[in-house]
Amino acid sequence: MLDRERIRSLSDREAAALDERTPTSAAMYRRAGAVLAGGVASSFHAREPWPVYLARGEGQRVWDVDANEFVDFHNGFSSMLQGHAHPAIGAAVSGRYGQGTHFAAPTEDALTVAEELARRFGLARWRFTNSGTESTMAAVRIARAVTGRHDVVKILGSYHGHYDALMAGLGAGYEQGIPPATLDRVHPVDFNDPESLERRIGDLERAGRAPACLILEAAMTNVGLALPREGYLEGVREITSRHGMLLVFDEVKTGLSIAAGGAVERFGVEPDIVTLAKTLGAGLPAGAVGMSAEVASAAEERAVPHFGTFNGNPLGMAAARANLLEVLTPDAYRELFARNDRLVAGCDSVIADHDLAAHTVGLGAKGCVAMGSEAVVDYRSHERSQDVELSRLTWLWFMNRGFYVTPGRGQEWNLNVAHTDESVDRYVEVFAELASEMTVSPRLSGSARA
Repeated sequence: MLDRERIRSLSDREAAALDERTPTSAAMYRRAGAVLAGGVASSFHAREPWPVYLARGEGQRVWDVDANEFVDFHNGFSSMLQGHAHPAIGAAVSGRYGQGTHFAAPTEDALTVAEELARRFGLARWRFTNSGTESTMAAVRIARAVTGRHDVVKILGSYHGHYDALMAGLGAGYEQGIPPATLDRVHPVDFNDPESLERRIGDLERAGRAPACLILEAAMTNVGLALPREGYLEGVREITSRHGMLLVFDEVKTGLSIAAGGAVERFGVEPDIVTLAKTLGAGLPAGAVGMSAEVASAAEERAVPHFGTFNGNPLGMAAARANLLEVLTPDAYRELFARNDRLVAGCDSVIADHDLAAHTVGLGAKGCVAMGSEAVVDYRSHERSQDVELSRLTWLWFMNRGFYVTPGRGQEWNLNVAHTDESVDRYVEVFAELASEMTVSPRLSGSARA
């Protein structure tokens, strides 16, 4: 049984402790307020009373501007699967720098990266972008042009980047500045519910608005982590094919991190289009769109435009080549996924020992502890189980004990190849300490804090 009064008291204590440890971050935030809108470069960076500014990273660790050291379980929203400052990535970028960093012209590294992605994902043709937003935007445009249709179906609550159309279904706050006519073309349905997908498509077809595509994450990452139910992805593939729609897997977060070939390899379902970013560039801005030979041929016949001055940038492609060929090897994946299994098992043990209403979810290099007795299978179940107070305490607790974790996202993690069994085991110990503290009887709380 969680002690709510205790959770609030612990949160206040931990917030004060983190504020005391980060005075230089506070000063930088005051400085940022004069030149950055809202004091941050991205809305994802925002935090009250100030964000923690990082100074450097190496391997599994990062340091903030106050010299606080953390084991990084955030990893740039899963971008840094390689760990920080990996020697192979550094050598590739350094070697490329001396030969020129940008031409707005093709280079051999881009060809090598495309060949490797085609091998891993089983999709014949690729184009490069600079971010996940650009990748999903290009995928939707290709789908609309190839099918000659305008409407799009997406998953309720899924985030697919800062592209107008795909911000639908995320709540009113996300839809600021987006024309209603744009939002009207996008139709959210529940994850793990093929029947709702079939109904929505039928409604649209009867209205003369047959959709161009369904875009989804094969494992939903905006709710901690929700896995597809058995047969769901196969059902989605059959439904979209039957209705003449393209199936787009948004693998910006899952691509390369849950398997060498992302969700396509992990779940064995082949989409028409895949979008990548984050992990691909090993810390540099790089994204990609992969498509079947049939989709690519149709896009070429219709002369679908796809521009970008920095697409296939030589620095980004050099980093991606080293990342794919030298870092994310079969041995690296075996060790990484074994470590994630170890972490999940450790957290399961803590949950059982403290009789917590919670469960773990693990997939590849990702995982989370979802609080609450209800399994999270979609956005609605996630919203029902949301515990804002506990999420705040969890983040503060881990930050104050040497783990850099994703703010505002409860207890979730993204591992990298530099993590060790020792750091994983220490994470489990910290979780056990938190579980003991927040379930302690009020009568014993004084002695527990002594």
